[in-house]
Amino acid sequence: MALTDREKINIVAPALRAIAAGGKPHGPPGGALKLVRFEKCEPPAEAVTVELPAGAETPGEIVDLLKQALAPAGCEAGAVGVKGLGTFSITEPPATAGRAAGKVAVITGAAQGFGLEIARDLAAEGACVVLSDIDDEGAIAAAGEISEKLGPGRALGLSMDVTCGGSVAEAVEVVVDTYGGLDLLVSNAGVLKAGSVKSQPAGDFEFVTSVNYKGYFLCVQKASPVMAVQHLARADCWSDIIQINSKSGLAGSNRNAAYAGSKFGGIGLTQSFALELMADGVKVNSICPGNFFDGPLWSDGETGLFVQYLRTGKVPGAKTIADVRKAYEAKVPMGRGCTTADVMKAVYYLMEQQYETGQAVPVTGGQVMLK
Repeated sequence: MALTDREKINIVAPALRAIAAGGKPHGPPGGALKLVRFEKCEPPAEAVTVELPAGAETPGEIVDLLKQALAPAGCEAGAVGVKGLGTFSITEPPATAGRAAGKVAVITGAAQGFGLEIARDLAAEGACVVLSDIDDEGAIAAAGEISEKLGPGRALGLSMDVTCGGSVAEAVEVVVDTYGGLDLLVSNAGVLKAGSVKSQPAGDFEFVTSVNYKGYFLCVQKASPVMAVQHLARADCWSDIIQINSKSGLAGSNRNAAYAGSKFGGIGLTQSFALELMADGVKVNSICPGNFFDGPLWSDGETGLFVQYLRTGKVPGAKTIADVRKAYEAKVPMGRGCTTADVMKAVYYLMEQQYETGQAVPVTGGQVMLK
């Protein structure tokens, strides 16, 4: 079947990121891929012009054509015009320092809480970050704050409903048009509805499963082909997918079966994705944090877990939210909840460790220990 124009753009842009990069993506010189912006317009006179033959209908064929066309200009090419598609402008990534310098990172569920703090940390460590969320206004506002602090183009906010394949695909298209591709996907979007298996509405179970399990699948399905093209264009270019899982993905959770089941399933997806995507230069891992007590998932006064657990009687004898929190802090050998800083150490480890894929890394303060 012939490729659509959109499919061709999703091949050309990430291929150009890799082909036009100088040095090696994993080390100096040129420690990052280029950035590529796509626009449906005529290219400037100095642009390299490429025509994709009608028979060029696979990523490999298009990558080979682009390599041939860019061979004379190499990493000096500033723009590529593809007849029938538009102009791909090629620039250096922002001159930043840090453990994520030069990376393009997409974080789901990033309008607030863990996701927002992950995005802020990655940006502070040098990445261009894309904050995606069903709360598009929140994501756009948060991205604006990051760009205002760190510089234009350092953050992008956009709408994404992870339960809808079309929404995820559209968001990936915006990322490709803006940056040319992505180096890191943090699948963070998640929800929780606690309740007994004997009484929880099926709709609540389906909602949790759809966001936490299906949503992870859809994000990887739509983002990984873009990452694969970068590796196809340059064999030493590797990308990362990191799922923010939970300690409930490692051990069952009383009266919380929907959430725990979705997280156990997520680790199964991680292991399966890791096996399949290794050939595409994509490492896939999960991080299993302990309880993030200070975030809205736990502390929201209306829908937080402390409130839910108090209402459902999950903590025997608890009469206040403070009682519930104290009971949960007592379960952690280190005596406190997990923080973003704890999780980010694991994120950077997984990004930097090239010999690690298919793993579920616990960050639980000792509450859950691997056997």
